[in-house]
Amino acid sequence: MGTLSLRLSNSLHDQLRQLAQKEGLSINQLIATAAAEKLSALTTAEYFEERARRGSRERFEAVLAKVPDVPPPDHDRLSEAGATEE
Repeated sequence: MGTLSLRLSNSLHDQLRQLAQKEGLSINQLIATAAAEKLSALTTAEYFEERARRGSRERFEAVLAKVPDVPPPDHDRLSEAGATEE
């Protein structure tokens, strides 16, 4: 596990301390979680771009052609307003 020294403004540090206390976390846990969430958000776009490059419209249409052309079951139909029935 790595160690990181971080300089924060007093106001940001106070806000982090208050939020961590409210969430029942240490400031370290709160910052580590926030960093992980941000990394995830930033890498998600790259992941989908890579998946898109490997995709093929021809293969997609071949798989889609295997889906039977039948009406959906009652529990999967859309209401007139466009929302699914619960």
